This record gives sequence, structure tokens and C-alpha cells, in this order.
Amino acid sequence: MSTIAMNAGTDERHGFDMIAFLAILVTIVFWASSFVVIRICLGPLTPIELAAARYVPAALIAVLYLVAARPALPARGDILRLVVAAVLFIAAYAVLLNMGERTVAAGPASFIINTMPVFTALIAIFALSERFGRWGWVGTAISFAGVALIAASGDDGFDLDPNAILILGAALCSAIASVLQKPILSRMPALAVTAWLMLIGSVPLLPAVPSALQALAAAPAEVNWGIAYLVLFPTAIGYVTWAIALKRLSAARAANFLYGVPPTATLIGFLWLGEVPTLIGAIGGVMAIFGVLVVNVMRKR
Repeated sequence: MSTIAMNAGTDERHGFDMIAFLAILVTIVFWASSFVVIRICLGPLTPIELAAARYVPAALIAVLYLVAARPALPARGDILRLVVAAVLFIAAYAVLLNMGERTVAAGPASFIINTMPVFTALIAIFALSERFGRWGWVGTAISFAGVALIAASGDDGFDLDPNAILILGAALCSAIASVLQKPILSRMPALAVTAWLMLIGSVPLLPAVPSALQALAAAPAEVNWGIAYLVLFPTAIGYVTWAIALKRLSAARAANFLYGVPPTATLIGFLWLGEVPTLIGAIGGVMAIFGVLVVNVMRKR
């Protein structure tokens, strides 16, 4: 039997952990598929309407959890930090990602989003006074060069797509939110923090709910099924399975598995929508992830 080590509130199992593996697998598939489903829903819904249709119902699920579980309320000193993180992590992230995916395919979009650890490391220089080092800057340059190739990869060669920059903005929002919520996660359960983020982060999207409902009423059935899928699987279940993985594995070990999201999203985009990445875009995707690996691994040496 595997031993169980308690570390900073994490029940980390050494050796193979089937439950953690299944939780990670479910998380990867659901989060990867969300990039594809977003592409399906855009058009009948605007980026803001899509964000509202996805996250406002998810916020209602979060309310049910908070009422049933009754976790401790956030400390007064954490409220501002939680509000800013929620708005960035939910509303700003969703709208920027949706705007970007109007023209950027699912696979490339997921590669750009996965540059988030690079932004997190850069922010840590100023927020936590961490040293970055030569390899950190090398990895950052490689990753951003990869994003530039993705942005410039069109079907006919180089064709700059500014929407890729919007997705990069979504990654930046996610990174800032991650840094802001890190101290809160040391004081509150991950599911409780996620529920509060969902609830607070959906508030700026409430004005778009009426137009989102009208758009859904006129949209094809596949769009309505797509919204239901986004709410239930990548958003609600995906965050729960990720919390399970974080509970049973160290954060660093669990996060390493998320490098599987971009290639999975690319495969799903190909099978579902027939999206074939260009050679330039594929090279850019590999560079983006390689740069993230350099930032996370080599800069620590």
C-alpha cells in the first residue's frame, strides 16, 4: 500500500494514485473540450453573452454548495483580494478568451492560455520579490515567440491575428488571479474559494443575462446543448475534479499534468470541428509550452 504524506493540507499519495489519475484525466478532457465548445457557441452568442450563459448558472451551483456546506466566510482582510481575483478569473478571463476564439482555433487558443505560468512567474518578481534568473527570461522569450507565431499563423502563411493577443490577456488575468488567491487558499478549502470566485466573478456578467437568454432562444439546439455542457462539465465538474487532484497531489505535480490540455484540445478540435493547425501554428504551440517548461524548471537551477 502507498504511504500518505500530509503536506500543507494536501493528502499527497506517493506512487500511483488511481483516484488522482482519474481526476486529472477528467479535468484535462473537460477543460480541453471547453475550447472547442466555445467555438461552437460563438456566433449565435456574443463573447459577453456566452460568458454570462456559462458562468451565471455556474454561480447558482456555487450558491447551492455554499448554502449546503456552509464553509467559513472569507476573512475581512481577504474580501478585496477575493473580489479582484474573482472579476479577473471569471468575467475578464471569459470575455477575453471568447473574443479571441472568434478567429483563433481551439488548439492554438489552449496553447496561448497555457502560458499563464510564465505570467505568474513574472508577477512573482514584483509581488513576492522572487529572483527570475537568466533561464526565466530565456523561457519567457521562447514562450512569447511561440505565441507570436500562433498569432501570425494563417491558412495562407503569415497573417497577424490580433485576437490572439486578447487570449494572451486572458492568460494574464488568470495569472494575476492565481497570485491573489494563493494566500486565501492557505486559509480556506479550495472548493469554498472556487465557489466564492464563481459567485463574485459572475456579478459583472449579470447585465448580459437578458440578451443571452434571447440569443439562446433563437440559437440552434447544438448551441444550447453546448452551453449546458460548458456549465456542467468543464466548469462545475472540472473544478471539482481539479480540487480532488490538488487534495491528493502536490500543486506542482498536479499542474504538470495540465500540459496535456493543449494537445488534447487540438485533437478534439480536429475530430469535432475539423480544425487542422498550420505548420507555423504548430511550431508556435510547441515553443509556447517549451518556454513554460523552461520557466518552471530551468530557472530554479
